[in-house]
Amino acid sequence: MSFTSTVKDELSKLEEDEMTKISELSGIIHSSAVIGNSIVITTENNSVARKIFSLIKDIYDIAPKIIVRRGYNYNKKMLYILEIKSKVDSILKTLGIDKEEPEDFILADDELSRAYLRGVFMMNGSINDPKTSRYHLEFNLNNEKYAYYLNNLLNEYNLNSKVLHRDNNYMVYIKEAEKIGDFLRMVGAFKAVLYYEDIRIYRDHKNMTNRLNNCEQANVDRIIETANNQMNDIELLKEKDLFDLLDEREQVACNYREKYPDASLLELSEIISLETGNKITKSGLYHRFNKIKELAKKIRDKES
Repeated sequence: MSFTSTVKDELSKLEEDEMTKISELSGIIHSSAVIGNSIVITTENNSVARKIFSLIKDIYDIAPKIIVRRGYNYNKKMLYILEIKSKVDSILKTLGIDKEEPEDFILADDELSRAYLRGVFMMNGSINDPKTSRYHLEFNLNNEKYAYYLNNLLNEYNLNSKVLHRDNNYMVYIKEAEKIGDFLRMVGAFKAVLYYEDIRIYRDHKNMTNRLNNCEQANVDRIIETANNQMNDIELLKEKDLFDLLDEREQVACNYREKYPDASLLELSEIISLETGNKITKSGLYHRFNKIKELAKKIRDKES
């Protein structure tokens, strides 16, 4: 079962009062139903189909006609088609559906707004499993004005959602991991939140560890490169019989670099300080090697 199906399965089993049932069903029908002389709702999710059936039965005491058939899409999933043929006008009125936006009473308070969004997600939403993919939650809609309405509704909860026109549809999407977790919490998918946050924390920790390891490796690479360059400079001076041009302190630095070719400047400064009894800082050692580097550069420039 996909993570999307798991989330929808959890949402479809939530207990609700009469008003939240109405708001949730309004979100379901408003965002996905084909409305004419009848109301036709199609879903691939068995749990969501049962939820819709029970909502209609509980609110209107109507048993919608159910047709189950295999879809024509490439994966040929089963489609659950619910059709309501009676009380259509009355149902649309009580669900606040007579224009592109729901009536105010459907979203009269925070709990009702969340129920409405829950209904929309069950019909049009999908979410990537954080364990196997990037963070992404989206709603696929075929109406531009409704897409922007939904986007504005989501952003009332500071979810940073955006709208993308794709082919003939409109995608309202959320990319930030924290905001996706907030949405799941908001619509009542608390088991999914626990799973999602566990994976998110693990991935963030793993990414931080990788960044630290990469940073440490980069530091090691820089230390090795610096030490190799210093060794090359020293070898050049000796090869040209110019080593004696260095003062005593610079010659000491060269001797210790040759003795400890893998040491960092900090490590080398501590070794020299300990073994010679003459304290030298990392900065002081850097300046000595910088003078050696300048002399080696002059030699190379003359030869080029």
